Amino acid sequence: MRAPIGPFDNAVPAPDCLAELTAPVARAVGAWRGDVPAGQILYVDTDPAIADTAAFVAHYGQELLDQSANCVVVAAKRGGQTTLAACLVPSAGRVDVNGAVRRHLGARKVSFAPMETAVELTGMEYGGITPLGLPDDWPLLVDAAVRDMPYVLIGSGRRRGKLIAPGKLLSELPGAELIEGLAV
Repeated sequence: MRAPIGPFDNAVPAPDCLAELTAPVARAVGAWRGDVPAGQILYVDTDPAIADTAAFVAHYGQELLDQSANCVVVAAKRGGQTTLAACLVPSAGRVDVNGAVRRHLGARKVSFAPMETAVELTGMEYGGITPLGLPDDWPLLVDAAVRDMPYVLIGSGRRRGKLIAPGKLLSELPGAELIEGLAV
């Protein structure tokens, strides 16, 4: 099937290709019970060497910059306690770590989580972290603009492959909190 965005002619419903996903992402897709059916989450095979946003859009099409979102893991610190959270923002922007994220999480300091920590705790590859399948106790801060996108290209949990899902579905993920102005 043709993907609803991008030049991808071979999109497969994610529930039909769980073996292509990391274990936590496959479990999340398999257990999905939201208003938007899991069959609307599509998997497209892509080159892992160009998984990073700039290289990806240069190869697959500049229009994807406005149709994709990045998921990053942050560490919020306050009073000796560290809280991990994920942030999902349009790829054309960047996470307002020191403003919106810090205020929302009530933290004194917020920084991007170390790569090793993000990879170990998510069970996903760096450069492919996705909001599907994150640890249950993590907040998932979603920029409200992502919810309003008809379809959003996101990581698949691996550097190889991407997922395409309706923005509404991403705003319904466990722990999701919509934040206006999360991206700058």
